[in-house]
Amino acid sequence: MQRRRLLASLAAAAAASASLPGTRAAEADEALLGGLLTARLRDAMLGLGTATTVAPPELLAVDVNQAVVDFDACRYASLAVRLPRVIRNGHALTAAEGTRNGYRLLARSYLLATRMLVKLDEQQLGWMAADRARQVAETAQDPIQAAESARQLAVLARRAGWHDEALSIALSAADHPDLRSAGRAGNALRGLLVQSAAYTAARGGDRDGMRELTDEAAAIAKELGTGTSPPSDHAAFSPLTVQLHRISAENHAGDPLAALDAARAVPLRALPSIERRSRALSDIAFTYHRLGRRTDCLRTLLAAERSAPEETHARPATRTLIADLLASGPTTTDLRGLAARSGLLR
Repeated sequence: MQRRRLLASLAAAAAASASLPGTRAAEADEALLGGLLTARLRDAMLGLGTATTVAPPELLAVDVNQAVVDFDACRYASLAVRLPRVIRNGHALTAAEGTRNGYRLLARSYLLATRMLVKLDEQQLGWMAADRARQVAETAQDPIQAAESARQLAVLARRAGWHDEALSIALSAADHPDLRSAGRAGNALRGLLVQSAAYTAARGGDRDGMRELTDEAAAIAKELGTGTSPPSDHAAFSPLTVQLHRISAENHAGDPLAALDAARAVPLRALPSIERRSRALSDIAFTYHRLGRRTDCLRTLLAAERSAPEETHARPATRTLIADLLASGPTTTDLRGLAARSGLLR
């Protein structure tokens, strides 16, 4: 009963946040925002909830674009309202008109939902969203979105511990003829797929393979130049973002000192979004934790919180790191405050 009341309170706060620009669900328990967002995405994907009218494609495109802005800004409360809505509206539009543009908008919605569900460690729904994105992108005959759906499927396979399968999915998609003929956007997504394969090699303990694939991704980024990214909503790809990837990859390959060296070469202010900066800070905090540098770890987590409070308080990986700090040594006022704001202390 208490959880239902909290979720109802968050729903009201999220709705207010979406309708009043510049506000945030300050009174809501942000640690529960992930649960609210997951529940609403689940219902939208299952066709549950309020029936929707058919929105004109141009209005749906505006709403999808704003959902991307919310994701990049780590505004979970707003996403809890907008992202399920664009999925429902996308289905209504394709059912009514069945146009290629409608399918592209629906694929974009499902790809964004997949990225959000992966971030929230919701594997089952993530698989569903990624597979739907793939099917819809193929219906739209969109090689870029089809390749991005393959990248997300590779991420999910990696998280399931299927490293060989994840490598195969990513590298096969990178070599697909349709992607190779898709110009600069296709080459940028090829780089992202190779980068994903490198991270999979790291998670499998193959440090040499990780570094070889990362160097291949870096070569693609160098050829494309700085500031290049695929169109629409996919993660930016550039020499800077390849360097950012090295932090987590070196960490998971077992070399936190190399990860720290990689972090020193990343100018955080130059990263393309709040979401990217938050992820970078989380990766750096994890590196400090592995090196036993608790003070630096906490300092970095507090910087991540200042940058993206809703993500820091709700993302499972970050909350696990905070819980580890609580359990593994002496606490401070700052650590207890961060834990409380993350729903780990009451």
